[in-house]
Amino acid sequence: MLFKYMKRNFKKVITLTLSIYLIFSVFIVSENYEWTVINNNTVETNSSAEGENIEISSKDELNLDCESAILIEQNSGQVLYEKNAHEQLRPASVTKLMTILLTFEALEAGQITLEDKVPCSQNAASMGGSQIWLDPREELSVNEMIKAMCVVSANDCTVAMAEYIAGSEEAFVDKMNQRAKELGMNDTCFKNCHGIDEDGHVTSSYDISLMSRELLINHPDLTNYTTIYMDSLRDGKSQLVNTNKLIRNYKGATGLKTGSTSLALFNLSASATRYDLSLIAVVMKAPTSAARFDNARKLLDYGFKNYEYKQFGKRGEVVRKYFGRKRCREKC
Repeated sequence: MLFKYMKRNFKKVITLTLSIYLIFSVFIVSENYEWTVINNNTVETNSSAEGENIEISSKDELNLDCESAILIEQNSGQVLYEKNAHEQLRPASVTKLMTILLTFEALEAGQITLEDKVPCSQNAASMGGSQIWLDPREELSVNEMIKAMCVVSANDCTVAMAEYIAGSEEAFVDKMNQRAKELGMNDTCFKNCHGIDEDGHVTSSYDISLMSRELLINHPDLTNYTTIYMDSLRDGKSQLVNTNKLIRNYKGATGLKTGSTSLALFNLSASATRYDLSLIAVVMKAPTSAARFDNARKLLDYGFKNYEYKQFGKRGEVVRKYFGRKRCREKC
């Protein structure tokens, strides 16, 4: 009985404390607008100082079976969990997130349209690996190319899009590295647009989370492609099945991209949204395909179990005006 009484009153003290804090810090002008709740304790996240206010877990308490991993909250970019997050590793086809990002930015800029017909060069057709077997005599629309990149990780379509946007794969890779620099992806060096193993082609789980967040925040239409589980191209002649199995069996999954090679092993950038909380989990160098999905589930489950997203107001938004009598600074 005493324990219940203390617990009940402790909650009242916490509630009162938070209420007083909100009165003085939010009711004039809302400067800090993103909040995360951890085990019923409200923690403030300042959008201008992302990642500084929540103590993140970096001791691998989840016992992840991978070399590197990270979990972030999508809207604020707040890191919630990490394991060797800045270790430079081979990204494999997760590389294509940058190719897709530059494709969406070209669409937004009016440089290309979804209906544009993209030719296939001999270089693109000869890529090998994951592909839809493009023919040099064939043209597909930008829309179809994006679908093939997102759903089945098609290397041939990726190179064709790079050449279409920049004139050559080499010129496109320069754009990739420039964009990575702008995003603060300091662990990253791209050598190609598709992710096939090449010496010096590296990134980190942290940098992948930055790239993934940029796509999801500024190009939400991407999920129209990344949530496709099965589809087809060429009038139904080419069947597509998503390489990201979480799309089918994880509640709220929105994407995003798989990748694997014999050297990179198994990588994944996984995104999901539940009850207004959007999370991005990145797993690198898992030993098996099943392990990468299991690790991603652990990370996402951890996030949804321990955090929730609250927005009390936007930066600069007047929540409530206060009128009061001026204090007399001199003796009256």
